[in-house]
Amino acid sequence: MQSWQTEIPLMMRGYHTELVTKVDAMREHSTLYPPPDRVFYALQLVPFNKVQVVIVGQDPYHGEGQANGLAFSVPEGIRTPPSLRNIFKEIQTDVYDGQPLPNASTDLTRWAEQGVLLLNASLTVEAGKAASHRALGWQALTDQIIEQLSQKRSNLVFLLWGRHAQAKRDLIAPDRHQILEAAHPSPLSARHGFFGCRHFSKTNAYLEKHGGTPIRW
Repeated sequence: MQSWQTEIPLMMRGYHTELVTKVDAMREHSTLYPPPDRVFYALQLVPFNKVQVVIVGQDPYHGEGQANGLAFSVPEGIRTPPSLRNIFKEIQTDVYDGQPLPNASTDLTRWAEQGVLLLNASLTVEAGKAASHRALGWQALTDQIIEQLSQKRSNLVFLLWGRHAQAKRDLIAPDRHQILEAAHPSPLSARHGFFGCRHFSKTNAYLEKHGGTPIRW
């Protein structure tokens, strides 16, 4: 995670360690997700200069055993969340012409290893309480991560699904990057603009055009 600590001003100041100290104190009387070693997993897997794609989530899954530190991802063996199931459906239609996915693991570490930053706006959550850490201070950090990627990198693809993610649009320079927006993949909204968005093939087309490596979705 060293590359992030030298690129993100708040991390240079130790802001992230202050938040972790606060979260660790809360763990003494509450069940929080993800586990301590997975809070910064998205940043640990993708160095700052290796990011190709940013997918913005809201906060970690709040059910037992679900959150693994990557937005929309859950560990192998955990039931596939509805949003991830819909993401896989769109990939199957968009990239694989309706054929079965070559890798449908619910653990999206394989995407992160190819430069996909699966970044939740809040990096922790209390068990059973969605968005419970929204005001804890995480968003100042994750907003700055998006902003610094926009300012210091070129030709990235930002996937903004749903209103919460689309609120980050103003942090991104549209003349330097590709911004793709669609409805959230949740069952409540997927049929209102996520299905058929073709974000996965559009992402790869943009990366190829600008010298990047297509993602094996």
